[in-house]
Amino acid sequence: MMSNRLNGYRDPGTATSLTELGHGTFVRGLETTATYDPSTKEFDLHSPSLTSYKWWPGGLGHTANYCILIAQLYTKGKCHGIHPFIVQLRDEETHVPLPGIKIGDIGAKLGLNEVNNGFLGFDHVRIPRDQMLMKHAQVLEDGTYIKSLNSKLNYGPMVFTRVVIVFDVANYLCKAATIATRYSAVRRQSQKKPGEQECQILDYLTQQHKIFPAIATCHALRIAGKKLWDTFNTINEQLIGGNLERLPELHALACCLKAVSTSDAAQCVERCRLACGGHGYMLSSNLPLTYGLVTAACTYEGENTVMLLQTARFLAKTWQQVDSIKLTPTVEYLKYSANEGCRKWENSVEQIIEAFKIISMKKIQSCVKDMENRVSSGTSFEDAWNMSSVQLVSAAEAHCRVIILSTFNEEIKEKSKNASPELAVVLNQLLELYTVYWALEKSGDLMQYTCISKEDLEGLRWWYEDILIQLRPNAVGVVDAFDIRDDFLHSTLGAYDGRVYERLMEEALKCPLNADVVNVSFHKYLKPFLRGKL
Repeated sequence: MMSNRLNGYRDPGTATSLTELGHGTFVRGLETTATYDPSTKEFDLHSPSLTSYKWWPGGLGHTANYCILIAQLYTKGKCHGIHPFIVQLRDEETHVPLPGIKIGDIGAKLGLNEVNNGFLGFDHVRIPRDQMLMKHAQVLEDGTYIKSLNSKLNYGPMVFTRVVIVFDVANYLCKAATIATRYSAVRRQSQKKPGEQECQILDYLTQQHKIFPAIATCHALRIAGKKLWDTFNTINEQLIGGNLERLPELHALACCLKAVSTSDAAQCVERCRLACGGHGYMLSSNLPLTYGLVTAACTYEGENTVMLLQTARFLAKTWQQVDSIKLTPTVEYLKYSANEGCRKWENSVEQIIEAFKIISMKKIQSCVKDMENRVSSGTSFEDAWNMSSVQLVSAAEAHCRVIILSTFNEEIKEKSKNASPELAVVLNQLLELYTVYWALEKSGDLMQYTCISKEDLEGLRWWYEDILIQLRPNAVGVVDAFDIRDDFLHSTLGAYDGRVYERLMEEALKCPLNADVVNVSFHKYLKPFLRGKL
C-alpha cells in the first residue's frame, strides 16, 4: 500500500502492509496468512509464495520497526477473510530484522523516492493473540471467531486514507498552480503588436487556458474533500450507533472522489509544467517532482479504474431500486433527473449542473439496461459486467462530476454571502470557470444526453473565454491567497519575489559538474578520443 506517504500522517516507525506483489486492489485475493494456534494462543504469519510478499508499504524498506499487517485469518480450519494485525519487524535497539522476517527496499520509482517503499515476507513468524486488532471482529482464546457486525467495517481505514488523498493532491495542485501563475507573470515572450514591449505570457489566452482551470480545480477539490470528510464523520457516527445504512454510499463516494481528484490533479499539474515551457522541465522548478507525487496517487490506495468500477457497482444497485427505496443524499438526484424532461438550454451554472445530473442518470440507466439485456440473452452477470465496464467507468465519473460541481456551487454561493463584493466576484468567476470548463470538456455528453444545441455550445465557448479574461487581473492574487511559503514551494520559478532568472542561475551553479572549469571527464575520455585515429 504505497500510501505511506501515509507516514506523513502516522508514526514514521510504523508501516501499513496491505498490497502484495501479486495482488493490490483485489483485497480479497491477498495471500498472506495468519493462522491461529489455540494451543499456544498465537498466530502463525506466513507468506506462501513470492506473489504473497507485501510490496509498497512506505517506510518499510529501512525505517519501520512495526507494521499493521493485513492478512487472511484462519482459525479452526476456516478462512474468515482479511484482518489487521500489529507485527514487530525489527529489533528496536539494533534495527536488525527479527527471525523469519524477510524485508528490504523495492527500488527507485518515478517519484516519492524519499519514501523507502519496501517488501516484506514471513516464514512462519509467530505473534501473540492480542496483536490482532479486534475492534470489529475477535478471535477468542479457544479459536472461536466472533464476526464483525458488518464485514465492510474492516475497510474503514482505507476510506479514511482516500479522504486524506483528496486533500493531499489538492495541496500539490495548489503548489503547481502557484508556480505556473507567478512564472507566467514574470516571463515575457513575443509582441502582441509590432513595436510593443514583449508581453507577460499570462496575458495570452492560451496560457490562461492552461493555468486558470487548475486554479479553479484547487478550490473545487478542496471543497469536495471537505464534503467527503464531513460525510465520513457523519456516517462514522452512525456506524458507531449500529446504523450501517449509508456505509455503501460512503464507500462509493470515497472511491470516485479519490479516482477523479487524483486524475484531474495529475493532468492539471502536467499542464502547469507545460505552461512554464522548458524551464518547467527543470527539477529546480519543482514541477517534475510535484507531478511524480500526484500521479503516484492515481494508483496507490486503489487503482483509479477499479475505484470507479466500485462506485459504478453501487450506482447500478441504486438504479435498480430507484423507485422502491429512499435514496441516500449523494444519489437523491437520480430520482429527480429520471423525471426531468428536455428543456430549453440557458447558460448558467445551475443549468450545467442539472445537465450533468441528467448525463449521470442516463449513463447509469443505459449501463443497467445493457447488462440486463445481456443477462436475459444468456450471458452470465460477470461477463455482462465486464462487457459493460467501459461505460460503467464513464457513468461513475459522471456521477462524481455531479458531486464536485454541486458541492462547489453550494459552497461558493454560501461563502459569497459573507464575502466582500470584490471577493464574491472572484469566487464566482472561479466557480463559473470550473463549471463551464467541464461543460466544454464533456460537450459530447451534453450533445448526446441533453437538449443543448451547437449555438448553445458556441455561447459556452464565448462565456469561457470571457471568464479567462475577467480573472486575469486577479490571477496572481488568487494563488498568493493559497499562502504557500517559499520554503514549502521550493521552486526557482514560483518564489514570491519573482527572481526567476537569478534563482535558475544560482541553482545551475550548484551543479557538481560546474565545480571545476574543466571537468575531469575531458582529460580522461574526451581528449584521448579526439586525439585518436578513427
